Amino acid sequence: MHAFDVLGDPVRRRILELLAQGERSSGAIGAIVQAEFGITQPAVSQHLKVLRDGARRLYAVEPAPFREVDAWLEHFHRFWEQRLDSLATELARGKRERRPASSTDSPKESTR
Repeated sequence: MHAFDVLGDPVRRRILELLAQGERSSGAIGAIVQAEFGITQPAVSQHLKVLRDGARRLYAVEPAPFREVDAWLEHFHRFWEQRLDSLATELARGKRERRPASSTDSPKESTR
């Protein structure tokens, strides 16, 4: 199965997120995914079958297919890099504007 097919399903994306944290048993994955998505154990098993490597029952992420996805996405970075840089600038500007003015920044009242 192509890496994009795996990433196209939210349940499989969640399974990969769990595996990115470390190796897990199918039971541990199933318990979390069933609770979060409200799907049955057989449905979780079908998703795990797509990700399975032989007869293993411990699952871990194989990084090679993600390198393929990353290489493909590289062609599109130019579309969002400038926008993300602009967003970072605006966020920083907003944080500066929200900071409370210190007493040295406020104008002094005149005493007549």
